Amino acid sequence: MINRIVKMSFQPEHVETFLEIFEASKGKIRNFEGCYHLELLNDTTSPNRFFTFSKWESEDHLEIYRHSELFLTTWAATKILFNDKPEAWSTVVASSA
Repeated sequence: MINRIVKMSFQPEHVETFLEIFEASKGKIRNFEGCYHLELLNDTTSPNRFFTFSKWESEDHLEIYRHSELFLTTWAATKILFNDKPEAWSTVVASSA
């Protein structure tokens, strides 16, 4: 299982546009083969900073998604709204409580 965290910061005037894009895409992403979970988090100190947190069956499933038409079109519409370079991490659980 791969956990994927993506940090995105938007121009304040484009936050609503991003939220509309996410709302239109989230069901398709959640139903993409290998995706077990997707949620959108909003930074408590910066209202124009968001994180997506997703869980994928494997790195291969994530890579297939990242090369899919769904990702490419969603990312193209999203990246023009950024006010800073996005950051992404793939993680695995090292220990659980």
